Amino acid sequence: MLAAPIAQLRQFVSDGHTRPLGWRLEQLERLERALTQHSDAVLKALASDLGKPDVEAYYELVAVQQELRLCRRRLKAWMAPQRVGVPLSLQPGQAEVIPEPLGCVLIIGPWNYPFHLCLQPLVSALAAGNTAVLKPSEHAPATAALIAQIIGAAFPPTTVQVVQGDGSTAAALLQERFDHVFFTGGERVGRLVMAAAAQHLTPVTLELGGKSPAVVLADADLTVTARRLVWGKTLNAGQTCIAPDYLLVQRPIADRLLSLLRSRIDDCFGADPLRSPDLGSIVNRAQYDRLNGLLEGARQRGQLLHGGACEPGERRIAPSLIRVEGPEDPLMQEELFGPLLPVLVVEDLEEAIQLINSRPKPLALYLFTSQRQHQRTLLQRTSSGGVCLNDVVLQAGVPELPFGGVGNSGMGTYHGKAGFETFSHRRSVLRRSFRLDAPFRYPPYAGRLPLIRRLLG
Repeated sequence: MLAAPIAQLRQFVSDGHTRPLGWRLEQLERLERALTQHSDAVLKALASDLGKPDVEAYYELVAVQQELRLCRRRLKAWMAPQRVGVPLSLQPGQAEVIPEPLGCVLIIGPWNYPFHLCLQPLVSALAAGNTAVLKPSEHAPATAALIAQIIGAAFPPTTVQVVQGDGSTAAALLQERFDHVFFTGGERVGRLVMAAAAQHLTPVTLELGGKSPAVVLADADLTVTARRLVWGKTLNAGQTCIAPDYLLVQRPIADRLLSLLRSRIDDCFGADPLRSPDLGSIVNRAQYDRLNGLLEGARQRGQLLHGGACEPGERRIAPSLIRVEGPEDPLMQEELFGPLLPVLVVEDLEEAIQLINSRPKPLALYLFTSQRQHQRTLLQRTSSGGVCLNDVVLQAGVPELPFGGVGNSGMGTYHGKAGFETFSHRRSVLRRSFRLDAPFRYPPYAGRLPLIRRLLG
């Protein structure tokens, strides 16, 4: 399964080969060259696996390229030791924190953004001076094969290697002793990953998900809000971990917003969205059947407001608006991960906050309002992995904003410096001189407590 044993990849780090800035920059340049050479193949693989339009597939490529450029530009500063003040009682001395590589890390990628959510963490791992094993998702086989091809040509297996396979392959990899495990996926598998890593006391980063709400208040610009919500919900056919999962809409503007959402869906995808070249496919039949079942249940209950068309052969589902009356509705139980948008009417921001806080902490939280006070209230009284005000999804496109969840939506962050720090150990170092070796610190201690109190108290 492994082209080179984990111990060999770890030893390469332990021997100091990955410490120099030059080595790290060389690895980033190798990856950047490989991406440039295979850019067209990336678009084709993502179209094969998820039916992604070229524009959406290009977003994945750009995300990795932006991360590479940022790391190359800032890496020298990130690697520099950070000086720390030393108390007078420990003088003369110097203290500093030195970021050092963890060793060999395991990166397990998801199927919804199978290219950039596998390679973007790799950029951070290499920048931090680690070697890595990648396990791309078997549910995006064309992309997994392409990643294996790209990495195999760009790196020796003692630096980076790719292991393909299903869940049993991932489980076997987790029996190995890695120095960090980075997992992107669902909460259920995230628990299994964390339990397996605990056997070796291996630290983990879990990028999970959850039901990310979008709150729309009466003072929002509804035309712009509708455009942005439809884009964020239909991007990758709704298979985005930070997509708006459900809407909480203030009552006075609910009907107006729904009308604008209907119009916007039609503007984007036409009268027959299933024929639109701009709507992606559901990744596999199991996910399609799950979403179709939720949609059919809503249809039977009379909740369907717009959309509802399905095409099982191409695994396509039209963007659909669904009215729900409360958090007990079947569409409000788990992350939807598809182009179904439940709409729940609330009286005010207070009711929306209470509903949000009654559920597990989401990966993303969205608020559309013109009033700064409403924004401050939401920020002060809720918790989520990230927040975007008056837009959706774009917070993940800011390279220097840490990205990650909290509570059930994940643990740990990456992107930019946060990614470098995730894959680094911050090593504390104190240097002392042989001069001024105070005798009162050594036994016998008789009669010295008053002096110690004066010096250290």
